[in-house]
Amino acid sequence: MAGANQTSFYDQRLETLPREELRKFQQRRFRKLLQQVLESNSFYRQKLQAAGIHKPIPLSRLSKIPFTTKEEVVADQAAHPPFGSNLTFPMEAYTRLHQTSGTTGVPMRWLDTTEGFQSFVTQWKFVLCAAGVRPGDRIFAAFSFGPFLGFWGGFEAAHQMGCLAITGGGLTTEQRLTSMRDNHPTVLLATPTYALRLAEVARSMGIDSSSLGIRISIHAGEPGAGIPATRRRIEQAWGSKAYDHCGLTEIGATGYECQHQLGPHINESEFILEVIDPATCEPVADGERGEVVLTTLGRVGSPLIRYRTGDLVVVTRERCICARTFALLQGGILGRSDDMITVRGINVFPSAIENILRSFPEVVEFQGEVARDREMDEMLLRLETDRMPEEQQRSLGERIASEMHTRLSLRPRLQFMPPGSLPRAELKSRRFRSSETKP
Repeated sequence: MAGANQTSFYDQRLETLPREELRKFQQRRFRKLLQQVLESNSFYRQKLQAAGIHKPIPLSRLSKIPFTTKEEVVADQAAHPPFGSNLTFPMEAYTRLHQTSGTTGVPMRWLDTTEGFQSFVTQWKFVLCAAGVRPGDRIFAAFSFGPFLGFWGGFEAAHQMGCLAITGGGLTTEQRLTSMRDNHPTVLLATPTYALRLAEVARSMGIDSSSLGIRISIHAGEPGAGIPATRRRIEQAWGSKAYDHCGLTEIGATGYECQHQLGPHINESEFILEVIDPATCEPVADGERGEVVLTTLGRVGSPLIRYRTGDLVVVTRERCICARTFALLQGGILGRSDDMITVRGINVFPSAIENILRSFPEVVEFQGEVARDREMDEMLLRLETDRMPEEQQRSLGERIASEMHTRLSLRPRLQFMPPGSLPRAELKSRRFRSSETKP
């Protein structure tokens, strides 16, 4: 590929396949998947047969298969505890158990065979290579290594690629920073929120996080690294280049940024991508906003077919500047269909609010609440600064309020909180919530 940086690919042939050839590649894997689930996966055999599908169908008939929703999977696991009926192989074939973080409801348990988990690890190799990670890099995973899938795959992928994989599991934030200072990692894996928290604690310890030698940071678990102001703040704090990555415990490592960082590429060698209108469920054209629907091709032991993710995106399938033909989510994940906030008739996504707040370096942390007061929805933003005098807080508040009104037509109430009073999260953060209706 002329002009392509060969070192930024995990599998250059796959990642640059012409769309027609990519479709044929997907078709072969899709047929194999359907054959296996029709034979031995009771969850999908029932769904497919109820739709009149008794043998593998071509991708051109994919829309004949019903969607799968998170609510459906949760209900199946409740009806067939503890793991549900979406299992293609006997229980003794499964070697890994993880679960979703539960930030949006009941956690889902997810089983993988050795082969299925390796497909997840391979997906992470695409992520790492695209960001510029190479054999010999030292990768620090600032992650608890609990049941949440998180960076488990990235850690194992780093090891298999010939990197020095350094775990931050079981350590306090201060201990992790000490480990980083002593072991000289070059790559940081963390949620966007926790990358900023690490830098905040580093300052309190007299450590300049930008001097620790991190050249690449890769972020997952929440959309922060795809929000321009948050990305800039991470890069300034660490003196690194920050990359966004999207994925789901139940699906896998679905997308990764290339060196041009126009948004994540969906790994279409591992997933079939559809984009639909969330209201009508009809396909939308490239360039139009819609909801991501994914079909797994590699994690056959607990597959998901036409899974509605709730993520809202704008997709292009034109060849990227990097030469990849994998679909690109322009500007990243724009929001989630269930995350949209409505305040006085104005619809806004939390990511838009975060992009404004993170553009003010004085704001260390924030939290939002939408409450109904006298039949009207009101938004309260709690802001934390670093020992800022009250007069400066008033001035800052006026500037933030003006920016919110100009860019989003919102007039939120602002409340400044004492330093360190707002919650910090190592995993996914849930900064916005709704309170009960007031009498």
